[in-house]
Amino acid sequence: MTVKIAQVKFKDWLNHAQIFFKESTLTIVNHLEEICNYFVNRTTSGVMSGINNRIKLIMRQGYGFSNARQFSLARISLFF
Repeated sequence: MTVKIAQVKFKDWLNHAQIFFKESTLTIVNHLEEICNYFVNRTTSGVMSGINNRIKLIMRQGYGFSNARQFSLARISLFF
């Protein structure tokens, strides 16, 4: 089965499921292209999400530092 055939069948199923799961099916429809792209490329945004979470953690831990040098020293120590 190709991705295009699966996408058509999935859209048909979503039309039937929309009666019972309106909000959930709307979310899936809004992200259907990205969902199908996973099966083409076999990649996810998990690595980038992890990097972004790490940056947010560093920024949260940096609140209260008086200057950028202290923040940088604290940031470097998190990685080692």
